[in-house]
Amino acid sequence: MKLKTVMTSLALFVFVGSAGLAIGQDTTKTTHKKSRTLRGCLQKSDDANEYKLTTAKGATWEIKSDSVKLGEHVGHTVLLTGVVSHAKMHGMKEDAKSEAKEHGVDKDSTEHGHMTVTNLSMVNETCEK
Repeated sequence: MKLKTVMTSLALFVFVGSAGLAIGQDTTKTTHKKSRTLRGCLQKSDDANEYKLTTAKGATWEIKSDSVKLGEHVGHTVLLTGVVSHAKMHGMKEDAKSEAKEHGVDKDSTEHGHMTVTNLSMVNETCEK
């Protein structure tokens, strides 16, 4: 009887522990996250208060910030951290583009989004080609 109680307790402990690990893992797709870190070339946009970041994979982001001086880094390769505008909708749009690409409908579907930058680190004084 005592062995049965020990085995039941051990099984319960393992089950609860593994469930806790599963809950602790972040399985959110990158395209669905509210906060993102992006690396790319920063350029001035046509809009007076916005900038454009192009990543090495060709993704384009419309960038703005109230707290970071982006203008000082135009033409630089930068690492930006910020908040994705409408992150849930952005993720759904990127999922649809990805699915279309898998079915051969749109072979040139790169990510595009909008971000409010909260932090900037310069990587290089020029943009990498």
